[in-house]
Amino acid sequence: MKFFELVLDEEKLLHGVDAISIVEHPAIEEDFITLSKDYKFEFKEVDNEKRILMGAAMIPEKPIYRRDGEEEYYVFFTKETIQRAAELYLTNGKQGNATLEHQAKLTGLTLVESWIVEDSQKDKSAAYGLEYPVGTWMVSMKVNNDDVWEEYVKEGRVKGFSIEGWFMQRESIDASSINTELSAIEREEGEHLMALYLLGITKASIKQDKRYASGKKLELESYRDYPDSVSNNAKKGIALNEKQGNKCATQVGKVRAQQLAQKEPLSLATIKRMHSYLSRAQEYYDDGDKESCGYISYMLWGGLSGKRWAASKLKELGEL
Repeated sequence: MKFFELVLDEEKLLHGVDAISIVEHPAIEEDFITLSKDYKFEFKEVDNEKRILMGAAMIPEKPIYRRDGEEEYYVFFTKETIQRAAELYLTNGKQGNATLEHQAKLTGLTLVESWIVEDSQKDKSAAYGLEYPVGTWMVSMKVNNDDVWEEYVKEGRVKGFSIEGWFMQRESIDASSINTELSAIEREEGEHLMALYLLGITKASIKQDKRYASGKKLELESYRDYPDSVSNNAKKGIALNEKQGNKCATQVGKVRAQQLAQKEPLSLATIKRMHSYLSRAQEYYDDGDKESCGYISYMLWGGLSGKRWAASKLKELGEL
């Protein structure tokens, strides 16, 4: 399945983000949180409802599933594009542009805060239990519309932000990887897991456990009990890849690293792919050359700790 990078073309009259929509099912699969009288800062007492929604508007390197007729593909934004899109949204005075489910234009909703995450752990959003990768565009929106607040926000009929605007689409080709075989392995292992990840199945995959083979029992299950060393390896891989000019990772590898770095739950199918990739790609891993793409790509998938955990988990589940 193809990946397309969405980019800005500032030479065209229409470009960038035109509005932020409040929706029930955000394309980036991230909900916002509601800041109301129930949440108070220690240094300030709030008497009235703030009516502020906070959440992610754009997340870097996060693939978004799209389908045009019979064609299925994924699109994504880079950190650079997100940074520029956020700047243009404000400089073009579009803070008051808001819609409901990308259809009805809304009044009384205004963007009151906008920032780019520079440190996931120290970012303001972390105080609210949120954690997003570096480069994420965060927004806070004031809701001075009684109908929207009472009938949609408080009733839980809208759960996140979704941008709308104009971007150019170009196919992403991972010619930057210096090892063709390694890239081929990653793409082969990744095509299946990306479909699962983007369709939201990683949070709870339909699993037919061999322990229940006789009864063919189906259950929903995902796992996030992998050790911190796996997440730390992924974070190290991300940092090293950025230092090398992002030349050592396919789009699949970038997504896998972000998932592990953020301790997201993994489906059984994803764990199988993870174990398969790390087993096949280990021959390109050289602990003595931490600037090589073989080392960096391996770390993005969790490194040796990831391989050991995946093998242990599969044995525990009777899958290996």
